[in-house]
Amino acid sequence: MNKLPLSGSVREHIGTRNATRLRSQKRVPCVLYGGSDPVHFSVDEAALRKIIFTPDVSGIELEIGGNTTLAMVHQKQFDPISDRVIHVDFMEIQEDRETRVQLTLRLSGQAPGVRKGGKLNQTMRRLTVKGLPAKFPSHIDVDISEMELNTSIHVSDLKLDGLIALEGPDEVVATLRVPKKVEEVVATPAAGAVAPVAGAVPAAGAAAPAAEGDAKSAAKPAAKK
Repeated sequence: MNKLPLSGSVREHIGTRNATRLRSQKRVPCVLYGGSDPVHFSVDEAALRKIIFTPDVSGIELEIGGNTTLAMVHQKQFDPISDRVIHVDFMEIQEDRETRVQLTLRLSGQAPGVRKGGKLNQTMRRLTVKGLPAKFPSHIDVDISEMELNTSIHVSDLKLDGLIALEGPDEVVATLRVPKKVEEVVATPAAGAVAPVAGAVPAAGAAAPAAEGDAKSAAKPAAKK
């Protein structure tokens, strides 16, 4: 697991008024859970954004009041208008105790089915797993280099070193299908199966169809001399 340092200051007062004052100073009110008591603190907004706005999972080495605690982001709140981070809850984790996290799934490789005209669709973006913090990667690579047309990758196909997936093994991660328009073109009857159109020019070497008048005269016996 990647570990990122983050420094915080203990909040002497809590409440809406104090939180508003902190935000005006470009600081974000936070709470650390998981210990004997919740710890209320604040962190620099710019430093926090580097952690919040990344899809990769990392352990946070929180330094608060001289004490360092390993934690992970648990919940985050954003201002609906400015998209600023306005509050974050952290959860303390123990390196010798299993915990659960959501890891980002990233497709890697070139699928042969795509080069043949198939359409690749990633149906699952994040996977919930359980394990020891030391086993958590920043993300999970999903190898698609062997995907052919009309194949899928399921949770059971993923390589999870020392981790347990908490999603169903049959859950679909990615599919590679023939586009619907291509299927419709393939299903269209061949032109040769359609009856020839009247007046069409016959192919080279083919006998031309008799005209209606010629057909009638051919049906009558030849006159006697």
